[in-house]
Amino acid sequence: MAIRAVLWDIDDTLFDYAGADTAGMRAHLHAEGLLARYGTAEDALALWKEVTLVHWRRFEAGGVDFLAQRRDRVRDFLAADGLTDTEADDWFSRYLRHYEAAWELFPDAVPALDLLADDYRHAVLSNSSLLNQEHKLRTLGVWDRFEAVVCAAELGFAKPAAEAFHAACAAMGLAPHEVAYVGDQPDIDARGAVEAGLRGIWLDRTGLGGRPELARITGLAQLPALLGADTRFGASDTFG
Repeated sequence: MAIRAVLWDIDDTLFDYAGADTAGMRAHLHAEGLLARYGTAEDALALWKEVTLVHWRRFEAGGVDFLAQRRDRVRDFLAADGLTDTEADDWFSRYLRHYEAAWELFPDAVPALDLLADDYRHAVLSNSSLLNQEHKLRTLGVWDRFEAVVCAAELGFAKPAAEAFHAACAAMGLAPHEVAYVGDQPDIDARGAVEAGLRGIWLDRTGLGGRPELARITGLAQLPALLGADTRFGASDTFG
C-alpha cells in the first residue's frame, strides 16, 4: 500500500537543534561568567553535549523522567551534586532564554513541507515533551502543519521502542505500513521505524554515509522523489 503520511522527527531534522544549542550555551556561559572555568568555549560545549547525551539516553530508556534528566544534566555540567531542583531549574531557565533566541528551522524544512503538503498527511513523533515541542513549533511558525504531535514524555516510552511509533500512527488512524518516518538518527529513528513496520528514512545531513540497509537522504529536498519513487525502501542508499 502507498505511503499516506509522513511522520517527522523535529530536533536536527526540521529544527537546527545542534546549532541553537551551541549558540545558546555559548551566550549563556558568557552571561554567567563561566566560560573561563571550562578553559575554552569549545571545551564547555563538548562537555555540555556529553552530559546531555548521557542523561537523554537515560530518559529514552525509561530510567528517569524528563525533568529529572534535565536537572541531572545541569548538576553534572556544573559539578554541583548538591544543587537543588529549584536551583537547577533556574539555571536551565536562564540558558533557555539564550537557546530560544537562536532557534531556526533548517532552510530546506518549509520548502519540503510545502512540496509534500498536497500528497501526504503530516504528524510529529519526538523523544521530547509536548510542552517543549508545541512551544518550539508554534514559535517557528509550523505548528499548524501537523495534525498530531506525539511525544515520549507523555507516552511513557521513547523511540526506538515500537510502541512510540505505533502510538503516533494510531494518532493519525493509519497502519504503520502507510507511514514514513523521517529522522536524523540512523538507529533511533530510521531503524526503529523499520522495525516497527513503518518506512524509515535516515536524514544524514552530515553525509556520514554507511548503513546501506537504510533508506538515506542528505537533505529534505530529496524526500519528495524518494517517497514518490517506485523503489524498495531499505535498499542501498542512492543519494551520495
